[in-house]
Amino acid sequence: MKLFLFVGSIFAALSILFGAFGAHFLKEKLSSDQLVVFEIATRYMMYHSFGLLIFGLLGYILTEEIVSVPGIMMIVGVFIFSGSLYLVSLGGFKKFGMITPIGGVVLIASWLIFAYNIYKFS
Repeated sequence: MKLFLFVGSIFAALSILFGAFGAHFLKEKLSSDQLVVFEIATRYMMYHSFGLLIFGLLGYILTEEIVSVPGIMMIVGVFIFSGSLYLVSLGGFKKFGMITPIGGVVLIASWLIFAYNIYKFS
């Protein structure tokens, strides 16, 4: 649970840093389409940083069995989803956009598995 609190905090800090970087520095450097993609990556990283913080806190109340798999999936999903979008927007690696939906599916699955675990184990 400490891992989810740690990673969630790091993701939140990075989201703020990237958001400020995008708003102040990249605004002049990226096209409007690239900036939109960058902002989506940042927004979803922040959303899921809160998810990880929630999982981390709930891990002290609920069994580890309920939160461990969804939490790991959420970390992986953020790396794939937001990471691929950062590569597309900043590096112009458009082919990485093909794996973005995989990250999205992993993020959705993390929430659904969490819901299932809550139903099944509590």
